[in-house]
Amino acid sequence: MMLTKEEVLKTVNDLPGEFSFDEILDRLMLLNKIDVGIEQSNNGETLSTEEAKESLAKWLK
Repeated sequence: MMLTKEEVLKTVNDLPGEFSFDEILDRLMLLNKIDVGIEQSNNGETLSTEEAKESLAKWLK
């Protein structure tokens, strides 16, 4: 999924007068990840709590 120009402009306009490149990059990456997550959810590409626990079990031991 791609960000719209409006989303990018709103993000830039919400920043203070001075900001670093890393700050804008972090915010745009977060917006993109949220959009991807929403798209995955809409497509049924999610796990139940139990499935997530099973999948993460090897990392949480």
